[in-house]
Amino acid sequence: MLAGQGIMPGAIPGAEAFAVLRGARRVWAIAAIRADIDRLREAHQELAVRLVPGDRLVYLGNMIGYGEAALATLDELVIFRRDFLCLPGAMPEDIAYLKGAQEEMWRKLLQIQFAAGPAGVFDWMRRHGLDATLRAYGEDPDKLPGLLREGASRISRWTNGLRATIRQHPGHDELFAAQRRAAFTQGGELLFVHAGIDPAQPLPAQGDHLWWGSPAFRALAAPYAGFRRVVAGANPQGEGPHLGAFTACLDGGAGFGGPLNVACFTLDGTVAESFAV
Repeated sequence: MLAGQGIMPGAIPGAEAFAVLRGARRVWAIAAIRADIDRLREAHQELAVRLVPGDRLVYLGNMIGYGEAALATLDELVIFRRDFLCLPGAMPEDIAYLKGAQEEMWRKLLQIQFAAGPAGVFDWMRRHGLDATLRAYGEDPDKLPGLLREGASRISRWTNGLRATIRQHPGHDELFAAQRRAAFTQGGELLFVHAGIDPAQPLPAQGDHLWWGSPAFRALAAPYAGFRRVVAGANPQGEGPHLGAFTACLDGGAGFGGPLNVACFTLDGTVAESFAV
């Protein structure tokens, strides 16, 4: 069954990779944060006075990366989850955390012993903002290229140690495990992604387009798979935020000196409220 005709998650291959926002009246979406902890805290303070029962909340990925405050950012996300769940009727599934490019790289880093040429893969990750998160967890990125040439057994011991370090921070491991590739409202009205979609591909086949976007996303001239609007949180091309007929991108450049944008969408795709911090 297609989006827009009533989503049936069980009919989507790999449906467990997607978050379904059930019973939503409005959905708040938070753009890429990139470990900009001060802006995130300010956004949460503003959200606390605007949220009403029936609202849902989606973090659009790149919650970490580039910025140095990855641990404080993850701690803040865990704290605000507790506060959100104090709303009357709120359930854990009313909050969705999307996997952005940074979180996808982090997942692959924890399995890098299986990569072909792990040192080369790690070099590419460093060029795309991974260093700051590694330093936050106590690792020196400059020392890792040599280790990554020592073979799968040695690399596995290192990744297991990094996993153990993550588990020492309450809620971090659970937050990484809760991340999904995309989120949509139960009736198929709204789709939330990290960086965009390729309109020619069905949702389960989007692959890297979810992390790195597609040139065709902004030019979308008709509803994608019946969704009234597709909302993205990051723009890898640095083109800034936009609101089209069927799409939206909220990326204001948080983590790079720009604002953190937050918007609330009704099920018809309208922006009901928005603010920037």
